[in-house]
Amino acid sequence: MDADSPTIPKRTLTDILFILFLRLVAISCFWFGLQYWAMLVGYSLVGAGRFDLLTLPWKVASSSLAVLFLVTSLGLWLVVSWGPVIWVLAAGGQIIMYGFLPEIFGANRLVVMLHISVALVYLGFRATLWWENRKRRREVSVDLP
Repeated sequence: MDADSPTIPKRTLTDILFILFLRLVAISCFWFGLQYWAMLVGYSLVGAGRFDLLTLPWKVASSSLAVLFLVTSLGLWLVVSWGPVIWVLAAGGQIIMYGFLPEIFGANRLVVMLHISVALVYLGFRATLWWENRKRRREVSVDLP
C-alpha cells in the first residue's frame, strides 16, 4: 500500500544550497588534506617537506592537519553534525599557524581570510535555516481550543 503523503519533508532552496556549500568546502578540505600528505611523504616541495626533515612545530601541525582535513571532508560531504566541528578544529589550527604564529609557520593571510569567510557564510546559512524552520513551525502548528 502506498502512503498518501511522503514522510520526508521537501527540502527548501536554502537546504539545497547549504548542502552544496558543505560539499564544496568538503572538496577543498580534501585538497588541503592531500596537500599535507603529499608534503609529509616527500611528494611535493621537492622532498623538502618530508616528515623527518621538519621541525617539531611543523611535524605536529602538518601531521594533525593531514588527518583532520581528510576526516573533515568526509563529515562535510556526508552532511553530518560532526563535520563542521572537525572543520573548526582544522581551520582553527591553520588560523593559529598562519595568523598568530607567522614567525614559526610563515604568514599566509589568504588561508586565514578564506577560513574566516567560510565560517561567516556557514553562520549565515545556519541563521537562515533556523529562521525558516521557526517560520515553518509557526505555520504548521495547530492550537486546539
